[in-house]
Amino acid sequence: MIYSRSAEYAIRAFVHLAQVPEGKYEMVKNIAGTEEIPAHFLAKILQQLARKGLLRSSKGPTGGFALRVDAADIRLLDIVEALDGLAPYQQCASGLAECNDDMPCSMHDSWVALRSRIMDYLGKNSIADLAKALDDKKKTLAAGKARKVKRATAKRA
Repeated sequence: MIYSRSAEYAIRAFVHLAQVPEGKYEMVKNIAGTEEIPAHFLAKILQQLARKGLLRSSKGPTGGFALRVDAADIRLLDIVEALDGLAPYQQCASGLAECNDDMPCSMHDSWVALRSRIMDYLGKNSIADLAKALDDKKKTLAAGKARKVKRATAKRA
C-alpha cells in the first residue's frame, strides 16, 4: 500500500460520493455499508476531511456528507496529503536521517524514482477518474455476465 488505510477508505468514500447527485448528501452508514468500511472509523475520517474543506457535512435525517468541489478537481494527492501528510514520501526509505542527494543510502536512487512516480500518479488522478474507471469496469462485468446468460440460454434451447 502506498498510503494509509485511512486514505484508502477516504478515496473509496470519495468515489462513492462522486456518484451522489449534486445537492444531495449521503449518510456515513450507507457509504460504509456499500464500501465495506467500518462506519465509526469512516465517520472520523470524513469529519476530518470536512474540517479540511474537502467535504460538506449536514446534520439531520437528510444529512450526511457531500463533495465540496467537483470530483474532477479533487486529486488523490489532496486526500492523501490531508490525512497522511507528505512527510512519508520525503523521508529516506531506509529510515536514515542523514540520507540525501549528497550522502545517499543504498536505496536512495531507486526510492527517489519510485517516490516520483507515486507522487505523479497521486497528483494526476482525480476522484472523477477513479469513478469513471469503476463505472466502466462495472459495465464491462455486467456485459460479460449478460453474454454468459445469453449463451447458457441458447444452449438449453
